[in-house]
Amino acid sequence: MRITSKVTRIGVLISILAAVLVPFVITESYHLHLVNMTYIYIILAVSLNLLIGFIGELSLGHAAFYGIGAYTSALITMDLGISFWISLFIAIAAATLTGFLVGYPALRLKGPFFAITTLAFGEIIRLVINNLEGLTRGPMGLPGIKPPNPITIPGLFTIDFYDRRAFYYLILFFTIISLGVVYRLVFSRVGRAFLAIRENDILAESIGVKTKHYKILAFTVASGMAGLAGALHAHYILFISPVTFDLAQSINVVLMVIIGGSGTILGPILGALLLTLLPEVLRAIAEYRMVIYGAILVFTIVFMPNGIVGTIKGKLGLLPAAEEK
Repeated sequence: MRITSKVTRIGVLISILAAVLVPFVITESYHLHLVNMTYIYIILAVSLNLLIGFIGELSLGHAAFYGIGAYTSALITMDLGISFWISLFIAIAAATLTGFLVGYPALRLKGPFFAITTLAFGEIIRLVINNLEGLTRGPMGLPGIKPPNPITIPGLFTIDFYDRRAFYYLILFFTIISLGVVYRLVFSRVGRAFLAIRENDILAESIGVKTKHYKILAFTVASGMAGLAGALHAHYILFISPVTFDLAQSINVVLMVIIGGSGTILGPILGALLLTLLPEVLRAIAEYRMVIYGAILVFTIVFMPNGIVGTIKGKLGLLPAAEEK
């Protein structure tokens, strides 16, 4: 176990070092943009994986919290003139609080009933954003969002976040923080409670696991992380609209988790990477994109029900991610 833990730490350090060097290898602006978007989707996917992979509940409204984070941070900076470095945490708090308020009653439901409830919540948020034209400009979208305020080190240099390379390191920082939060949750007593609930919540309740408490915790943390991704998206793209946060977006993130491998740490990362870069590969046949997505999903469910990472772990005889420690 100690050897496995040591190898894991070395692998993490090598991965972080490689990530730090990416902007020096990928110098083309558009390619670096794709990497930046991949990191944002990684935050979304690993957060949703807390629900799908570790609690065992399917949420179809994750894009709503993504949108809450984006619009909260954008509107605060534009209308109130507050710094991004403050609006970011307000956006996370707004998404977290909304997640708690939605999750508290919704998590009384299970399975398809919970999924339908989250789907309905996602549509409500989209309609609210779409119809509050005086505040959000509705379907026209919200242009003119400012990037994060520059960071100046007196006498040395200034970090200007109009530069994609600078924004890359900002997104990378928060991606690492998000992965660290998920890792600490999963490989802890809380993570063991999550797995017990996923396997059999009634049995878990009977042996003293506060299932409602842990479900709300997972939903709330996932919502806050989605809000973080939304705020980063808004101040990176500098334009947001309701289309970005619709049901299709929620399903896209679900696919990242399922195809990559739910219930693992690496699965959502791989899923986000594949489904962010795949549209670029399929650009020449874009009209068939959803057909290809559907085919990939069916193939995954039939031949790799544990996702790519889960299947590889199974072939290698490794334990599930949350049990490796």
